[in-house]
Amino acid sequence: MTPQSGTTPQSGTTPQSAPPTTPPLTDRITGCLIGAAVGDALGGPVEGYSPEQIVERHGGRVSGIVGPWNEDWRTARPLAPYHKGDGHITDDTLMTHALIRVYEKVRDHLDAYAVADHLVPDLISTPRWIPELETEALPLQRIFLAEKWLVTRLHYGHVDPREAGTGNIVNCGAAMYMAPIGLVNAAHPAAAYAEAIEVAGAHQSSYGREAAGVFAAAVAAACLPDATPASVVATCVGLAKDGTRAAIEAVCAVAARHRDTESALRGLREAVAPFDTVGPHYRAPSLGARRPSRLHSIEELPIALGMLLIGAGDYRRTVLGSVNYGRDCDSIATMSGALAGALGGEAAVPAEWARDVAEASRLDLHTPARALTKVAYEVFARDTERRRAHESAFVELTPSQVTSPHITDARQPAGAR
Repeated sequence: MTPQSGTTPQSGTTPQSAPPTTPPLTDRITGCLIGAAVGDALGGPVEGYSPEQIVERHGGRVSGIVGPWNEDWRTARPLAPYHKGDGHITDDTLMTHALIRVYEKVRDHLDAYAVADHLVPDLISTPRWIPELETEALPLQRIFLAEKWLVTRLHYGHVDPREAGTGNIVNCGAAMYMAPIGLVNAAHPAAAYAEAIEVAGAHQSSYGREAAGVFAAAVAAACLPDATPASVVATCVGLAKDGTRAAIEAVCAVAARHRDTESALRGLREAVAPFDTVGPHYRAPSLGARRPSRLHSIEELPIALGMLLIGAGDYRRTVLGSVNYGRDCDSIATMSGALAGALGGEAAVPAEWARDVAEASRLDLHTPARALTKVAYEVFARDTERRRAHESAFVELTPSQVTSPHITDARQPAGAR
């Protein structure tokens, strides 16, 4: 777990061919969640810096787990005294695992009220091991201010959960932990989009909420049997609205012209810049930063999709490209790592990275995946029952108008089908 330097590891690498068999859902869920956590841990220590600053600090592009940017990490940034680096996951993974725990309690689709009833209490009532704090603490004591908004609005303000996200800064805070929603709605991107939009209403508004929906849809699309990076992007473009859609199209048009991230870094940033409100200096946001708009987009999701295209779905190339992009690269790598992991299953994620992140963060990365897999199967069974009940009721209401063989079949007794 030492700093890596030298030439970009992904440059000149031939994209890996598609796996010979389709990974089953259990494997995709595991790959997605472990892939997200590993991407988060790799991106954390260089978050907020430019590609040039990363090269200067590490003597080249990052090609693995590295240590903190500042050796005196406890005092270097008093507002955020976190031990980023050395394989520690950040708040992206903390929030993802918290959402999985909500699914474990509800064991069905979620809405904004589930955030108020279960997610917020989880953040403020149960101490957990926080790797960046190197101690047990309430998750509330680690999450960013945009996530603390959930507690302020829902626990203290008693705001309608469906509207609680209004007024928060518009960022990737909701999108970064929406992978579980995509997995529970695996292979059904439209349903994942709708559920994430509903859940994220408690946290975000505008293009921050939109990004949450689109990322969940991307994860669901990555679970389709014949999914590819291109098909995932096409699904996102088909569902995304306003500036989010335009930003994805602009970034992915640039990504399509590249086969390695080194040559693409400048072009990707230039493509997303017109949609990004933060501005050129990530740690010194512009006056118009993170305000609602139909014309803009968060930066993280389009870049993650672009990196997925450039990396051809290969986990190492995709995630290392995301990390070396800089800026909010832990969230970019969380998203791109989740998508690459969902496409390829657990075997796509380098085992040594997964092992080192689990050990450094003192987390069992497989337990959340097993828990969410059980919930996904239960929800699918419920959805099937609900769909069949709806089909039967619809046919009974409109017997003469129904001509579809699939729906007509719903009128037959179960044993006759």
